[in-house]
Amino acid sequence: KPVWVKQQKAFVKYQRIVDMSIDGYATTYQILKEGDGPGIAKGQKATVHALGVVQQTGKKFWSTRDPGQKPFSYEAGVGKVITGWDQGCLGMQVGESRKLVIPADEGYGANGFPAWGIPPGGTLEFTLECLKIE
Repeated sequence: KPVWVKQQKAFVKYQRIVDMSIDGYATTYQILKEGDGPGIAKGQKATVHALGVVQQTGKKFWSTRDPGQKPFSYEAGVGKVITGWDQGCLGMQVGESRKLVIPADEGYGANGFPAWGIPPGGTLEFTLECLKIE
């Protein structure tokens, strides 16, 4: 829940950011900004903005906000994307921003994804914003 704090003669709303776990998975997430309405459910088409960074190097490997890119759409919860993303996005609401931390076993594994600069065993951090759920 948001907390109100007094800052320089004004009240400012901020949200506590807590690492959340997903039953049966090593991927964790933090809700950076709350959304509205029902969350993403298995089998629905979700459209998100995404920023992907390799945790070990801090290097960006993908952003849907880069020139020439567009928001990413996928079918949620059915294995069409890496496991950590697939499970970590379930429940996201439109307008919500969420940070996922995905270990290699639930990302690109022991081989990584060299073409994108993801090293073998790389842990991924995705910052996502849910734009649409269908």
